[in-house]
Amino acid sequence: MGLFDLLSSDIGIDLGTANTLVFVRGIGIVLNEPSVVATEVSSGRILAVGAKAKEMIGRTPDQIRAVRPLKDGVIADFEITEKLLSDFIRRVIRHRYLMKPRVVVSVPSGITEVEKRAVRDSAENAGAREVYLLQEPMAAAIGVGLPVDRPSGIMIIDVGGGTSEIAVIALSGIVNNMSIRIAGDEMNEAILLFLKKNYNLLIGELTAEQIKIAIGSAYTMDREESLEIKGRDLIAGVPKTMKISSVQVREALSEPVDAIVEAVRQSLERTPPELSSDILDRGIVLTGGGALLRGLDKRLRQETNLPVNVADDPLTCVVRGTGRVLENLAMYNKVLIKSRRD
Repeated sequence: MGLFDLLSSDIGIDLGTANTLVFVRGIGIVLNEPSVVATEVSSGRILAVGAKAKEMIGRTPDQIRAVRPLKDGVIADFEITEKLLSDFIRRVIRHRYLMKPRVVVSVPSGITEVEKRAVRDSAENAGAREVYLLQEPMAAAIGVGLPVDRPSGIMIIDVGGGTSEIAVIALSGIVNNMSIRIAGDEMNEAILLFLKKNYNLLIGELTAEQIKIAIGSAYTMDREESLEIKGRDLIAGVPKTMKISSVQVREALSEPVDAIVEAVRQSLERTPPELSSDILDRGIVLTGGGALLRGLDKRLRQETNLPVNVADDPLTCVVRGTGRVLENLAMYNKVLIKSRRD
């Protein structure tokens, strides 16, 4: 370890649509906050970042805007993303007068060149000395502790907030991948639309997410549950309470879940036969926040006839992967997307 390494604190960032997690080398995961920024409309001044800003979604007066700068796993609002990143980087780096940090950022595998540049520039403007990009499924596989450099195939499904990434990995590379922009956010949206269409009940984004977490499922449950929810009656225009069951929520979620299942099926069809046999032995690993949806593993098992395992602590797999890469940049050099300066 050189003097450079001692003076700089390198960080790994899982820049997610729903949450951003930060890993500091030698310490571990130090930050897990929603990717939300609240700004003042007139001046553009930042009022809150992270959890405090998320509480404001759907509740702000006209002069305040609570936005999620990432849409479908990529940067939708460049300036706000930069502010989000610099706020988080500032929070985790104590010795700012020393070296700037090296940063490994995870990105969706379907990201375009323009989007890559946006992520890289955001991280550099937020205070990074060098920026390395790492594809999310690769980061998730490394975070789970899978041997990505071996010739045997690994299949990983990372269901995040904005994207679901399905990838087959072998020899430190992604052999085939599907990145679909249907994931946790679309599930929330599906619940929202289902209640609006069938029960004339209007609920907010945060309530939809709470319903998904509390009683959402992708497969018949042993014990079906129900939940009391509050919203606005679209016909009478007044607040209203109703009871919703996990069966109804599963019906609401059927479309996004079917889309994820279909993408997995397509990905398996494209996999070379040698790697298919490896996947049959080893099974599929499910990571990301979407892996916490009850019964998603059972549903995939039923559809593919393959063993499906949910990773331990699926929410942090990607950021743990960026951390592992930081701890051994030389070994993982092959898996990084190189910095190209134009």
